[in-house]
Formats: sequence, C-alpha cells, structure tokens
Amino acid sequence: MPTVKLNRKEVEFLLNKKVPLETLKDRISMIGTDLEEINDNEIVVEIFPNRPDMLSEQGFARALSSFMNIKPGLRDYKVKKSNYKVIIENSVSNIRPNTVCAVVKNLKLSDEKIKSIIQIQEKLHVTYGRNRRKASIGIYPLEKIKFPLKYLALPPEKIIFRPLESEKRLSAIEILKNHPTGKEFAHLLKNHSLYPVFIDANTEILSLPPIINSYNTGKVTESTKDVFIECSGFSQETLNKTLNIIVTALADMDGEIYEVTITRNNKKEITPNLTPELMSINKNYVNKVLGLNLKDNEIKKLLERMGYGIKGKKVLVPKYRTDILHEIDLVEDIAIAYGYENLKSMIPNVSTVAEESSLNKFKDKIAEVLIGLNLLETSTFHLTSDENVNKKMNLNNKTMKVMNSINQEYNTLRNSLLPSLFQILSENTHHEYPQKLFEISEVFESEEKNNLAVIIANNSTNFTEIKQVLESLFLNLGKEFELETFDHSSFIKGRAGKIRFNKKEIGVLGEIHPQVLENFKIEVPVTALEINIDILF
Repeated sequence: MPTVKLNRKEVEFLLNKKVPLETLKDRISMIGTDLEEINDNEIVVEIFPNRPDMLSEQGFARALSSFMNIKPGLRDYKVKKSNYKVIIENSVSNIRPNTVCAVVKNLKLSDEKIKSIIQIQEKLHVTYGRNRRKASIGIYPLEKIKFPLKYLALPPEKIIFRPLESEKRLSAIEILKNHPTGKEFAHLLKNHSLYPVFIDANTEILSLPPIINSYNTGKVTESTKDVFIECSGFSQETLNKTLNIIVTALADMDGEIYEVTITRNNKKEITPNLTPELMSINKNYVNKVLGLNLKDNEIKKLLERMGYGIKGKKVLVPKYRTDILHEIDLVEDIAIAYGYENLKSMIPNVSTVAEESSLNKFKDKIAEVLIGLNLLETSTFHLTSDENVNKKMNLNNKTMKVMNSINQEYNTLRNSLLPSLFQILSENTHHEYPQKLFEISEVFESEEKNNLAVIIANNSTNFTEIKQVLESLFLNLGKEFELETFDHSSFIKGRAGKIRFNKKEIGVLGEIHPQVLENFKIEVPVTALEINIDILF
C-alpha cells in the first residue's frame, strides 16, 4: 500500500475548518486509511489500493470533508468546451494503443502544489498504473505546446530530444541506456521496433511515454498557469479513471478543466468525462448485509457522507472512484459512514467447530515442498484473455467467455495456469534468471478444478530439471507417477510427457515450444508442468 505525506495545513485549508488534532486522528483512521503519523506540518497516511483518488491533499481532503459532514454529497466538476485536438496514429496500436487527455487552466502553482502534483503522479504510476505498465501520466505547460498534437510511434533513432534531468539532447536509445529514468523503465519498451511519442504541430517532441517528458515542453514551474495532461497505456477504463483523478485534484486547486478531442481513424472521443455513473441500491440488501434497519433517508445521508449523490432511487458515483464495481461496494461505504465502531457484535445462532479443509492442508504441503526447491509462489487472476490461453499457447481449445466484458485483457476464464505464469515471465524479462515459479489455484473447464503449475525459465533448463521437480514432489507426498511420451503443441516435439497417477491422466510436463516463447516475448528456454491436484488428492 502506498504511503503518502500530505501537507496538513493544505488539507485543513481544503476542509475549510480547523479540526482538533484528536478528532482529525480519529476520523482519518475510520475513513478506511491507515494513519501512520500526524504532526504540525504533515499527515503521513497509508492509502489502500482501492482509493487512488485519495493520493493527493485535494483528493484526501475531498473524501475527509464528506466523511466528516463538512461538505457532504457529490462534487460537481464542470468540463468546458474547447478546440484542443489530439490525433492517435495507427503506428501505436501494438505498443501503447490508447491515450486520454485534458487541459486545466488558471492554476496558481506554488512549490508546495508542484510537489503535490509530482507525488500524485508518481503514486498513481506505482499503484493504479502498475509501475507505468498499465498507465503513464504526462503533464506539460500549455504555453509551450501548439495544437493539434499527434500520438504516434517512430523508430527510436529518430526520436531525439532533451529529457528532464539531462543537460543535452539524447536519442530514445541513449535515454533507455544511459538516463536513470530511462534505464528504470526501459523494459516497458523492450522488443519494440517503434517507440511511442507525443509531438505537437511544431514537430516538437513532448515526451517518450511511458518513460520521460521533454525538458523543453514538459517542465512545470511556479510560473505555469495552464497545463496539458495525457495518460497513455492500454485499458481505456484505467486511463479514464487516472485522468479523472488528476484533473479533479487540479480543479480543487482552483483550476478550470477543458475538454480535448481524441481522434483515431475518423472516430472521435471527448475526454475527460466526469459525468457521474448511475448505480442501483436496494435498502433490504443493505440492511441484510449490515444487520441494520436503516431507512431510505438514512442511507441517503450515509452515502452523501462518502461523496455520492442521489437521483431518485439511483446512486450517483463520482467518475474518479475506481473501486465501485458492484452494489456491495456501496454497502461497504455505507458501513464506513455509519461507523464500524457503531456496529454491534452478535453471536450467531449456530454452533460449529472450525477446521481447515483437508484439501487446503494438501495444497500447503505441496507449496512447502516447492518452496523448499527454491520456487517462488505466485497468485494470478482467474480471468485472462482468449489470446493468452489459446493463440499464444499454440492451442485452439474451447473456453468459457465472460459476457459483456469491459476489455479484451480479461474476457476468459482460464482453463490452465500456465498462460498466467507465462504472462508473469513476459513482464519480468528485465529481472535476472533463473526464474522459478509455481501456482496452486482454480481453473475452469466444464467444471471448476484445482491445478498446480510449475515453470522454470533459464538458459540451461531442460526436460530433466522439470522432471526432477515432479519426482521430488511425488516423493515428498509419498505417491508415484508414470510418464508417457506424447505430442502437445505448446511443447517441443519429443520433449513432452503425459503424467499419469493411478492409471489416470493428471497433467503434462516438458520443454516449451519456441513459438510459445516468442508469442510471450520470452528470450530464454522454459520448462513447465501442470497437474490436476484434485485427482492427486
């Protein structure tokens, strides 16, 4: 969880009320954050990953003022019309395909406010942006930019500009090799022959996302009044939320938000979109979950204390909230506003004796053995993409799709753990080898089942090494297995085995096919195994 240092005087100024220290400590602790320290100058607080909108003084004070009933209800942020345009070219489609943008004017920046902007930008990069992999943010002084802007990809040798914290102009290749920030995030552009850039109408380079801004067009100072903001990456939903968090924080610095028209293949999108989302709430459901007997007007007041609006029987959810996906999320906020300290403990009218399930004990035993073999345990999402489980694995199996999925990255229930582990390898090629991973979790075919997958990436790994892992596991479990040679399109022909236990087929192991490695952009040999531990159990 990210820890942020907030200017206490700025927070109290935004609250528009002098709050006694003990009251401030109590309310901060009860809003759903972890208060680490508070003194005359600073509030040091741990913000949970589900509330990135609270990573700045402005977002934190906004949430706190609602919670403390100082200024409850939905905040109304106006987006003004403009002629600012950004053109996305198709050259970025396979690199970082999306961007959303905004302009904020009439800012009165001080050194303290610039530090606040830098902090929220950095914290959003690390958390919600997944270390810039999912989303990166660029903020630029508007007076140095001429519209329309282009977001496109160019060969790295043709990208030459002076980056921030550099005394001279560098090519993109030199930035990734020699610049401190470039070296830190070079892996995000690894294996790409083209790099994304923002260029203005004067052919001036604004930035090399997701790496660094230009010194000439990307350095915000106290004299900056108007700024241009862009967020680039993959998921449109993630980018929109990131942009909304930034612009609303700047609006709370008395800035005025202006729209930007994004054009791609003659299709237009206006960003940012701050129109609240409508969500249903059922009083009976709220009371059943919380064990209360709240009336409609009480629920309304509690929701307003968490920054929501009410329209008829619908809840207006702010567009900067990233954590509201289901009605239960609203119920959680109602509980926070009501006060967990006010919920009464009750002993249920049932008598049970708790015991860990035998299957979980078996899973723990497997994990203990594999950790003893210097493997690292991972935990990945049940949802993935059909491309990962089929195309990249050289397969064409039937999969279970999610209806009305909001993006293509998570539209399929996985039927194997290996694609998830390959995804981890592909995102960590900049780390040293060997990389030895395993996961014990659910997969979904005609029914749900528990699988174990092991993957080893190293220049010297081979069939013998992965077979030794399997032998060690079965030896420690006091069980025996049989291997039968067979061909599988994810593995090298002649170097794959079918695993049998009590004459039942329970899994596969072998050396991964080079095409699969190329599909996941992995540059070292990989061996792997996957077994059904339900049958083994």
